[in-house]
Amino acid sequence: MGVKATKRGEKKWTQGHKFRADEWIDTTGRSDVPKNKSTANSRDLAGKPVSTSRTEMTEVVLPQDANVFGNILGGRVMHLVDIAAAITAHRHCRSMAVTASVDHIDFRNPIRIGEVIMLKASLNRAFHTSMEIGVKVFSEDILTGEKKHTTSAYVTFVALDENHRPKPVPPVICETPEDRRRFREALVRRKYRLAHRPNKP
Repeated sequence: MGVKATKRGEKKWTQGHKFRADEWIDTTGRSDVPKNKSTANSRDLAGKPVSTSRTEMTEVVLPQDANVFGNILGGRVMHLVDIAAAITAHRHCRSMAVTASVDHIDFRNPIRIGEVIMLKASLNRAFHTSMEIGVKVFSEDILTGEKKHTTSAYVTFVALDENHRPKPVPPVICETPEDRRRFREALVRRKYRLAHRPNKP
C-alpha cells in the first residue's frame, strides 16, 4: 500500500489487511502504520479517510437521565457512547454492524442536569471485519461555557453482510498525525483483546 501525496505535499496513509481478523498482523510485522497495499479480501475495497465517518452528538441532560444526585446515569452515557460509535461504524463500512466489545469506559467527571453532553466518535483502525472506534464525552456548562472531558471508551464493531455474517471492511486512510497515533495504538489494544478472549467451549 502506498503513500499518496496531497497538493500541499502532505502524506496520507492507508492500511492493509492480511489473514483472518483473529490472526491479523500488519505486513511490516511492526505496530506502525502499514505501507503495503491491501491484500486478501480487502484488496478490492477503496480506503476511506477517518474524517468521513467522524460523528458528533449533542444533548441536554434532563431529569429523567439523572440519578438521585442530579448527575447523568452511567448507563445513559454508555447508551449514547454505543450509538455514537455505531454511527461511525455504519458510515465507514456502509453496512450493518454490531457491537463486539467495549475495552473499558472511564467516568472522569459527572455531568449535571441542565448541562450539555457532547460525544465525539472517531474510527481508530479497521481490521479485517472489525473496527475499533474511540469515543470521548464532554460536558458543557451552558451558563459559563466551561467544558470538561468526562468519559472515554474504546468500542469494537463487526460489519455484517445481508446474511448476518461478518464481512470485510474498507481500509482506513489516516489524514493527520493524531489519526496515525490512534491507528498504531489500536493494534496494541487489539492484541491484548485477542490474548484475553475466552476460549470457546
